[in-house]
Amino acid sequence: MSILIKNAVIFDAEKAIQTDILLSEGGFLEIGQDIKKNADRVIDATGKYVFPGGIDPHVHFHLPTPAGFSADDFASGSKAALFGGTTTIIDFVTPQRGQSLIEALELRIQDAKDSLVDYSFHISPVDWRPSLEEEIRECVRRGFPSFKIYLAYRQSIGIDEETMYKVMQIVAKAGGMLTAHCELGEEVDRLRNEFASKGNLTPFYHAQSRPPYTESEAVEKAIKAVEKTGCPLYIVHVSSTESLHHIRKAQQKGLPVMAETCPHYLLLNDDKYNGDFEEICPFVLSPPLRKFMDSEMLWKALADGTLQTVGTDHCPFSMKQKAFGKNDFRLIPNGAGGVEHRMELLYTHGVLQNRMSKKRFAEVTSSAATSIFSLETKGKILVGADADLIIWNPETQKIISAKNHHSACDNSIYEGFSTKGSAEFVFKGGELIIEDGKLLKHVPGKLVLRKAKIFGKS
Repeated sequence: MSILIKNAVIFDAEKAIQTDILLSEGGFLEIGQDIKKNADRVIDATGKYVFPGGIDPHVHFHLPTPAGFSADDFASGSKAALFGGTTTIIDFVTPQRGQSLIEALELRIQDAKDSLVDYSFHISPVDWRPSLEEEIRECVRRGFPSFKIYLAYRQSIGIDEETMYKVMQIVAKAGGMLTAHCELGEEVDRLRNEFASKGNLTPFYHAQSRPPYTESEAVEKAIKAVEKTGCPLYIVHVSSTESLHHIRKAQQKGLPVMAETCPHYLLLNDDKYNGDFEEICPFVLSPPLRKFMDSEMLWKALADGTLQTVGTDHCPFSMKQKAFGKNDFRLIPNGAGGVEHRMELLYTHGVLQNRMSKKRFAEVTSSAATSIFSLETKGKILVGADADLIIWNPETQKIISAKNHHSACDNSIYEGFSTKGSAEFVFKGGELIIEDGKLLKHVPGKLVLRKAKIFGKS
């Protein structure tokens, strides 16, 4: 089926133009002024905008925890993503300690078979062993050149500083990129246990046990490792002003350091940690929410390019799962949802509040991830690309609620938020998938293989 989009105003990282778009289920057929060719359907996009399909570079679907798998598997999480205008996600491969990265990758690919959006993976080395170098090289050869380390969670998947250096050296040699969860694992554990020993076990102490310096000092350590190894670094879920100072300084030195933040750090603050357990527990995530001033600094860093992308760290848990830690905040599964609301929230609070242009919106929600993570056919509107795009209605108004979102989770940290603007039409691979709030067809997502690259070069 061919579709002609008339009077489209396109925004991506490269252009902002008014044109027509002719596409089919195979991809873009033509982009140009006043296309006269016949199509099976014509959509008049007057008064609306066309953006590349969203790319969320940071989600955790079907994540195993002691409280059970996270509330969204790949089927429900990808459905939520589509309704929010996101057509591609990057999830994670997190092995057990001692498990081969390749074995864990192959199992994770099977987990994702029900995804409705296209998907790829960052792969996590969680310990050191002699075979790790060859495993990392094999992951790169198979099309997965980005890796994730955790400096937090030292008792389970986190690594120490020495292992971080070794991993960065290997990844750099392989032409890959390292992404990093930056918190001082030992210090966080010390603070958590100190609060617990004094009987301070409510969720309020989750944030108290992860103060800003535990993030910013870990960011500083990771950047120093970049200086020694030359490994490109992408710092995930930046939440604090102090971290931004280190990132900005590194970029000014010309180091290959990039970073993301998340909508919850832009829009929510640590006043959410006041209240009873049921009120607070949905906001237990790591790093925790910070002060209002941190949010303002994050918005400015998005505007000036210090931060390149906005991911969601989508990892929601039901209220029953959160209650796993009712008597000890250390047992509350960390995480919250957001993949469905990322673009609507950023448009409402970013574009409409003059914090970013529509072109910058397209960049931080899609196009920047294309270049950073070698998603070569994504994030752009041109012939030869994958024809993932959305037609954005700037007048749509919604109120976010767990009662009507498409996630399988029974709570939302954005409950009651009003948004203006949403993806009215969602196309994936040239096929119209969502129209006016209705899922038209279930089309399996594709596994996206990516090429190794040296930062700043193809």
